[in-house]
Amino acid sequence: MDAKVEAAAASAGPEAAERSVLLLWMIFTGLSVFAAFLLWRYGLIRLMVTSDRTYISSVIGVLYIVTCVHCFWRTRAIAREGEVARGCRTILAAPDGARALVSGARGLPGGLVTDHIKSLVQKAEAQAKGRIDQTLLLRTLADRLRGSNGFGAFVSDTLMKLGLLGTIIGFIIMLAPIASLDAADKVAMKSSMGLMSDGMAVAMYTTLAGLIGSILVRIQYYMLDSATQRVFSDAVVLTETHVTPALERRLGTPT
Repeated sequence: MDAKVEAAAASAGPEAAERSVLLLWMIFTGLSVFAAFLLWRYGLIRLMVTSDRTYISSVIGVLYIVTCVHCFWRTRAIAREGEVARGCRTILAAPDGARALVSGARGLPGGLVTDHIKSLVQKAEAQAKGRIDQTLLLRTLADRLRGSNGFGAFVSDTLMKLGLLGTIIGFIIMLAPIASLDAADKVAMKSSMGLMSDGMAVAMYTTLAGLIGSILVRIQYYMLDSATQRVFSDAVVLTETHVTPALERRLGTPT
């Protein structure tokens, strides 16, 4: 009875760890939405949009929303792969788990981890003897698990550069009237001061939007990359402890 309880606790630990990734993303996004609601409630978002004549801050906002949707899609995919890895471990850790590797491991749940196991089975069937080296296959699995996670780093860098671009454009707008500024003409002076104020607003709002968007995107994809690394580590442990030893025994190779 104690052994069953310990096994259940051991299996619940990784499951809770993997599901916490999606939960953390939802909590983080919920806090971000709440902060955005407060900014909108007090008119700060409306002020930023109306003050930025270049609409760079609006582009940053739209790009950030698109990136959040992509991060959610990738987080769900990684969470599914974590469930697949747990399902494979449950099946292969059973006393007769080695039978699941017969006939190309068709009894395992579908996923990238299962595809890796199937590739190991095919490699074992193709070679007559010797140890099974899965180094190249693990590199392929890592690339497939990582997928389009690099999109987050690209967007984070793009948001930062858009903010810097808005800063430069804002300073250009602010400094452009100085060349034709006439201190004796009060009307022209007032108009120039208005243009300088508009340029400063563009520079400040685009810089602020770019910095905040870049930081928030990096936080989301840091959590995603951490979850991806955990799934890959689970796959390595699973194959090294349950798959390759069983396949090598079938080949007659001493482990």
